[in-house]
Amino acid sequence: MYFSLLLFVTIFFSKTCFGKSKPVHYQPEQIHLSFGGPNQMIVTWNTYSPVKESIVEYGIDQMNFQASGSSRILVNSKESPPFIAIQYVHKVVLSGLKPGTKYIYHCGSRWGWSSIFTFTTMPDDINWVTRIALFGDMGNINAQSLSRLQKETVKGMYDAIFHVGDFAYDMQDNGGQTGDEFMRQIQPIAAYLPYMTCPGNHEAFGNFTNYKLRFNMPGDVNSMNMFYSFNIGRAHVISFSTEYYFFIEYGFWQIKNQYDWLIKDLEEANKPANRARYPWIITMAHRPMYCSNNDKDDCTKSESLIRIGIPWFHKFGLEDLFYKYGVDLCFWAHEHSYERLFPIYNRKMYNGSQEKPYTNPKAPVHITTGSAGCQERHDAFHNKTAAWSAFRSLDYGYTKMTIYNESHIYIRQLSDDQGGKIIDKIWLIKEYHGSYEDNTLKFQRFNNEKERLKSPFFNFQNSQMEF
Repeated sequence: MYFSLLLFVTIFFSKTCFGKSKPVHYQPEQIHLSFGGPNQMIVTWNTYSPVKESIVEYGIDQMNFQASGSSRILVNSKESPPFIAIQYVHKVVLSGLKPGTKYIYHCGSRWGWSSIFTFTTMPDDINWVTRIALFGDMGNINAQSLSRLQKETVKGMYDAIFHVGDFAYDMQDNGGQTGDEFMRQIQPIAAYLPYMTCPGNHEAFGNFTNYKLRFNMPGDVNSMNMFYSFNIGRAHVISFSTEYYFFIEYGFWQIKNQYDWLIKDLEEANKPANRARYPWIITMAHRPMYCSNNDKDDCTKSESLIRIGIPWFHKFGLEDLFYKYGVDLCFWAHEHSYERLFPIYNRKMYNGSQEKPYTNPKAPVHITTGSAGCQERHDAFHNKTAAWSAFRSLDYGYTKMTIYNESHIYIRQLSDDQGGKIIDKIWLIKEYHGSYEDNTLKFQRFNNEKERLKSPFFNFQNSQMEF
């Protein structure tokens, strides 16, 4: 019944004014991956004509396994007849995958198959060096960082990509063609690596319809929400939507639902066994709590919505929540620039020490990485640098994060303007993880100084700092 309806809609709108049929488009395109649950990978792609099947064939040496999924209709408006553009977004979840294994796969149906791609699953052992590229605000036009990211993906330099909101500019434009071309642009990356996302303000049209249908994230594969979490290496990663605070016409209740979910997720992540296994808690969301740009965005205000919450009532603010539950690292975008802050809470710096601010910091570290490149160009900074702003740049580029172990993360900012030069870098080092306000909630790895000096932490710290 469902397929018959799809077929009728497609045939009806494929007729021109003179009754001539348009060609069918069964060939898969815009292929991209995302993590699912444990030992899962989600494969998503689009076709412009409906097909009865959504299939992924996959395997280790040969594609001797098959998984089936489903498709949904994505409708965008056009300025010319027939005034709407219809396409079909297919999703298949691959389950029971072997850890630390390279798979080959293709997707499609008997009416057309994609090229063959590969992906590698996470190792079973959590103690693996995890390499991630992070950025936001990449458009179809002026995607300056894209070609370098494509090359580095081919070289095997990353294990996952985090896109921190704002895609294509905008995905619904030109009957969805802007979004389609952007998804083709990222396919050389996203068909090989899990492409993990969160929504930005440029996805808001139609209650985030294009974002919700085009991307399938773990725990949210039916796009009922725009928040989720997953574990990778020694980190627990939380992706959420800052846009609920700004687009309340789509439902004020979404703010509370997400806030309640965040509390539960952070409580679970802070259970002793979980915090010991995944000590790093890392968040990604689009609009920052803090920034020193001069564009009058929310993050420029002393009481930003994301930080403090709803005006006057100060409800559902996230800074106190992150401080209480010991979030280590917050990635943001939205500002078309790069800015690294000193550890900060309530607009005050809480450095580990004057000499080593990022060694055992006493508050979360915030980084804004929104300079991947789009047609809106850059967002300038105030001439006067805020005391809590450690480094900032208007170069196009993106962020690289390497999670080495439970105590060391290495973060670099690459400038595409300067030919791939690393223009900023820090080691974030923590001997313990947990609440900044309640020491009883902290997970500490050493019982005494003697034990610390003999530990891999101390040896790693002293042997790796020069990189």
